[in-house]
Amino acid sequence: MKPPTLLAEIRLPRRALVLLPLLALLATPAAAHVLNTDLSKLSRTEIFWTYLQLGFTHIIPLGFDHILFIISLYILEPRLKPVLMQATAFTVAHSITLGLAMYGLISPPSAVIEPIIALSILFVAIENIITDKLNPWRLLIVFGFGLVHGMGFASALTGLGLPQKDYFGSLISFNVGVELGQVSVILLCWALVGRWAAGRSWYKQRVVVPVSVVIGLVAAYWTVERVFFA
Repeated sequence: MKPPTLLAEIRLPRRALVLLPLLALLATPAAAHVLNTDLSKLSRTEIFWTYLQLGFTHIIPLGFDHILFIISLYILEPRLKPVLMQATAFTVAHSITLGLAMYGLISPPSAVIEPIIALSILFVAIENIITDKLNPWRLLIVFGFGLVHGMGFASALTGLGLPQKDYFGSLISFNVGVELGQVSVILLCWALVGRWAAGRSWYKQRVVVPVSVVIGLVAAYWTVERVFFA
């Protein structure tokens, strides 16, 4: 009889691979935000919670591309501290460009930004496959991609608008909601995979590579779609 630890090592990758078809479904276009609220009648506290929820739902469940990006960041090094550092760098970066765009200081064209977002997911997925460890420059790469993703967030938030009586506060609460959505994705990945698989000899070949391949294929599909069919 095989030791329980060996059985666990054999079964876990199969459970992880079951998630791969679900990732493929993420190629389905996301629904748009809808705000059926008269913001002029809301208090500052109500505005804060409204935009906090909008930021969260922009990741879960609407932000399929951002979810794949966060998963790609996580799986290479399935410990919480490294990925939370990357998520923080990503949040700081997207907060900068989102703020600049919402204040009208930059006006990035969606036709350019959306394909770059897809390419950023593809890049990280490929890096996960060809490298064996988390390199120091990943933080800089994530920060740079965060600047691009922030411009993508701006296109969604521009459609909703921001209340004039608490413009800055609602912008901050939207960013906080986005960060909470990202952290939720990270914690879910940790609970499903990282908690059990981190440090296992088979983790790279049985988890990182197949998941990254699926994410890369979805990102490649998005890239072609956004360049030629948008």
